Amino acid sequence: MKTALILFLKRKVVSIIILVLSAQWVTAQHVDLAILPQPKEISFKGAPFKLNGRVNIVAGNDAEDKFAAEDLAEFIRRELGVEAVVSARSGGASIALKRAGKDKTLGTEGYRVSVSAEKFEIAAPGAAGLFYGVQTAKQLFRKNGAEVSVNGLEIRDWPDTKQRAAHYDTKHHQDTKEYVKRFIRELAGYKMNMLIWEWEDKFEYPSHPEIGAPGAFTMQEMQELTRYARRYHVQIVPLVQGLGHVGFILKWPQFAHLREIPASNFEFCPLKEGSYDLLMDLWKDAMEATPGSSFIHIGSDETYELGACEQCAIKVKEIGRSGLFHHFLGKSTRMLRPYGRGVMNWEAPMGWAKSRLSVYHGDQKETGFTVVPEKGMVLTESYDYETPDLKYAKEAKALGYPVYAYDPNPGIEMLFLPYFFSKNKDVKEPGALENSYKFLVHNLGRGVFDGVIRTSWDDSGLPMQAWMLCFATTAAYSWNVNGTSLQEFPSLFYRNRYGGQAAGVDSLYFMLNEAAYFYMESFERRVWHWGEIGKTHLPDLPRGDALEYDPFWNTEYADRLKEAEIYVEKMNAAIAICNRLIALSVNNVYDIEVFKTLCQLTRNTALTYLDLSQVEYAVRQAHRQRFVSYDTSFHYLQKAEQIVKNTLERRKTIFNELCAVWERTRLPKGMSTPDKQYFFEQERTRHFANRVPGMNYLIYDEEKLGLESYLEQLQEYMTFFSNRFLNRPKAN
Repeated sequence: MKTALILFLKRKVVSIIILVLSAQWVTAQHVDLAILPQPKEISFKGAPFKLNGRVNIVAGNDAEDKFAAEDLAEFIRRELGVEAVVSARSGGASIALKRAGKDKTLGTEGYRVSVSAEKFEIAAPGAAGLFYGVQTAKQLFRKNGAEVSVNGLEIRDWPDTKQRAAHYDTKHHQDTKEYVKRFIRELAGYKMNMLIWEWEDKFEYPSHPEIGAPGAFTMQEMQELTRYARRYHVQIVPLVQGLGHVGFILKWPQFAHLREIPASNFEFCPLKEGSYDLLMDLWKDAMEATPGSSFIHIGSDETYELGACEQCAIKVKEIGRSGLFHHFLGKSTRMLRPYGRGVMNWEAPMGWAKSRLSVYHGDQKETGFTVVPEKGMVLTESYDYETPDLKYAKEAKALGYPVYAYDPNPGIEMLFLPYFFSKNKDVKEPGALENSYKFLVHNLGRGVFDGVIRTSWDDSGLPMQAWMLCFATTAAYSWNVNGTSLQEFPSLFYRNRYGGQAAGVDSLYFMLNEAAYFYMESFERRVWHWGEIGKTHLPDLPRGDALEYDPFWNTEYADRLKEAEIYVEKMNAAIAICNRLIALSVNNVYDIEVFKTLCQLTRNTALTYLDLSQVEYAVRQAHRQRFVSYDTSFHYLQKAEQIVKNTLERRKTIFNELCAVWERTRLPKGMSTPDKQYFFEQERTRHFANRVPGMNYLIYDEEKLGLESYLEQLQEYMTFFSNRFLNRPKAN
């Protein structure tokens, strides 16, 4: 009896262990569902749905529903290797797309997904919801060898924010049409439904074609992209800058008379009728290029010279700078109203009552002026000075102004975004992820904002691949404000974007965040970004019969050399991660290929410092050998020469490789064609990417070092040294 009891207990313990392990396995499978945005409600139950060789995607006759079905079928064929056919009837393994009845909770964009061994159903009240149900469904499939399955589950999901917008800034680069389409698909996959496209001169305005850069999208191409986006439930909103940020217009001599002041191409004069005539031409072109869109964005921020011309200065005394600002916004809105579009601008809620424009005018606050903005304007500017109770946004909304939450600017750092930390000189501060998370979670889902905008300012010319984590963050929390925690979100994004094999992506992203600041702090880039902070010079050249030089370079730049040694190792590690991920052909592998070029660029920066150190050491050895051995001394001069040659050759190779990778998805920067030359002129904002016309803004500081001239001068000295000491006739 005792033995039997022991055996029974042992079996019981084993059964419990098996149950626990099974539960852990099931949980692990569920946790592995890297769904972005995370659904509002999800429960796991029942056996999985399996695909065996073929699946029918069943949809009704509605064209939008058929498109969603074909989108799912194409994904299954391409990514899972399973035959998928869109059909009006079910049969065998089927995935059904159905229009459900009205559901107050789901609204027009919500959906339900039901999966069991017998059925896979996606249902929604509206076309957008059905499409978003498909986007979630695409993230549920798991492939294990030849077996493809989806866990048994139930999902109910709907958005917290009506308009979820990505601001797409292409002022300093132009992506190809195929890349733009891919970008639209990616945003739609994250359930974003608006693309506010700041195209500047990347559109060939029919009314003034000279403004469009060589290779700019034509009217037909923009209309094609707009219609393409609508199929993915994304509306393209053209952003054609109005009052400020108009260097792409006013750099042209024929429009220079419309400037606020002659010295700056950055702002229109708001009191000149010609300003409105020209802008209306461009805005009409933009609206024609985006058929069916509900909005137009006229920008108009950063009005640094507003009120500076003689006529405007008189007007400022009457109505203040905010009054002059809203004179422009109001008149523009009234001119655009007949076209049936909401007019967006970069103005903050109650900015006119808080002297917001003082941020552009030396913090000089204005009092005593009453400003009454035009009704109906859509306010889309920053809220980082808001009160926790959103007082100003609520007040503006109560006055009839739609307000959009401006997801905090992630930064304009060079090379990569400061996702995990930002750095102001030597002081580390919270990164873009934390700032965005706190803002979105605190402010959205409270019935105040009509939408949210994630900006992607192109000031530093970052590759678009560097922005995708930003877009995904805004998409995730604008859809579901109670989604995953800040700590868990990056890992969720990496698995969602790159797949389960993408180990090391977290380290790669963090090292790129670090690399951005090393890159920024090197050469004259520090001067460009932070002002009076120092720059890098070249080692002293040898001179005279005694091979004299000033041995100070390694002492002066000792801190940079320590950093350089660290970043050579870090970038070697980062490049190794990139190489492994590229070899595995992870999802979105092009991201990794682009990131590898950033790592190589940073490593080149570090190696250049180490090279310059070795140049000085070689000159020092040549100096020391001057009165010992002419030949040995000359050998070290040759060594210094070869180091400089190698440095220049490496820079050329790295730069050419970077351009080749980036230009697989974008046109060459500053490109000219036989029919049209690119017209370059800088703006007063001194954007890092607008330092020069071409891509060499990334290596401009290395170019400004003057290594080519340094090499020539070194070689001239070597010729002098050789003639002076190595070719002397022997004594009799």
